[in-house]
Amino acid sequence: MDAKDPTETGNDTALLTIDDVRAAAERIKGAVVRTPTMHSITLSRITGAEIFLKFENLQFTAAYKERGALNALLQLSDEQRERGVIAASAGNHSQGLSYHGTRLGVPVTIVMPRTTPSVKVMQTESVGGNVVLEGETFDDAYAHARALEEELGLTFVHPFDDPHVAAGAGTVALEMFEDAPDLDCIVTPIGGGGLMSGMSTVATALYPDMKVVGVQAELYPSMYAQINGLDKDCGGDTLAEGIAVKAPGKFTSKVIARNVDEILLVNEPKLENAVSLLLQIEKTVVEGAGAAGLAAILANPEKFKDRRIGLVLCGGNIDSRLLANVLLRDLARAGRLARLRITLKDRPGALFNVMREFDAHNVNIIEIYHQRIFTNLPAKGLITDIECEARDAGQLESLVTSLRQKGWEVKPVELDK
Repeated sequence: MDAKDPTETGNDTALLTIDDVRAAAERIKGAVVRTPTMHSITLSRITGAEIFLKFENLQFTAAYKERGALNALLQLSDEQRERGVIAASAGNHSQGLSYHGTRLGVPVTIVMPRTTPSVKVMQTESVGGNVVLEGETFDDAYAHARALEEELGLTFVHPFDDPHVAAGAGTVALEMFEDAPDLDCIVTPIGGGGLMSGMSTVATALYPDMKVVGVQAELYPSMYAQINGLDKDCGGDTLAEGIAVKAPGKFTSKVIARNVDEILLVNEPKLENAVSLLLQIEKTVVEGAGAAGLAAILANPEKFKDRRIGLVLCGGNIDSRLLANVLLRDLARAGRLARLRITLKDRPGALFNVMREFDAHNVNIIEIYHQRIFTNLPAKGLITDIECEARDAGQLESLVTSLRQKGWEVKPVELDK
């Protein structure tokens, strides 16, 4: 990456400084949760690195975004506070801005994409925000918010491309390094770049040799493409909707180009696996964006082996139905849940004989689906899909082998790895 990327003023070092972050920390002190940073013994064993987790999902609104939103609100003029503020957000910025705006008596209007999980809409409204749903992506919502800004005379508080917001986000790093001073690497999610701008500013100021790694969803590689001079498409349904940004910030891009060593991309299965692991191992609920750092380490174990790594669990706002799907899909990938497609002859006792094999291998049957009509089998044939639960992948494989040895055609219905 280019370490010299001049700003409009020609002074790259003036973009954001650790003094800005320290001032933000004093400004917001006592109004946000000072979240813990804890060593994860089990995740460290799984990844081969020493993993330290910063639990920003324990904020009142379950995300670090409160920090930057509050820092920006506290620097408004009296006139701006009276007229109110507006923002576009996929959810977490909206909740932080709405909560602290309402607490400070500042009217808050939030424009969200229609695709925003319902939990984030409801939570934003519950803390006082006036929610307007517009467009399919963040960029659609952003354009509408800027139009309302002019029409209603409101002050726009950008979710990431704002020095006050980035400075507030950087307070996460101040706390993390205070609790875990021996880190040699941070792996941080990047959407628009506010969190990484703040954290990387602190990291490079306090620990010049620290490795600073960013992470983006593979479906939305906007900052990755910009920093590396590539032309990559952005789009699709990602679990990490909190970092699904098509156009990175201009301000944050400059900070990241200066401070960040590398940006990695992670696919959807790795994001799902990371969300599931954090719930199973740490007993903590994290949304897709919040699990992106762990996902990157799981996908690149050799790159991070033996490092002491700080990860920010930056948000915990995930729809409960979506979380249930993620957990079940992860069990399927691990071989603990499966759907077996078995071809049978349509005669008495055919299914019973198959059930005897499940019983012999102690594999639990959850659901059975028969298909006689929509198939290219002969009229006396049928397809049976059996959803089942096993102790592990080995137990399931033993069942499949036994069924095939006794003459049945068996095809596991696979999930993408």
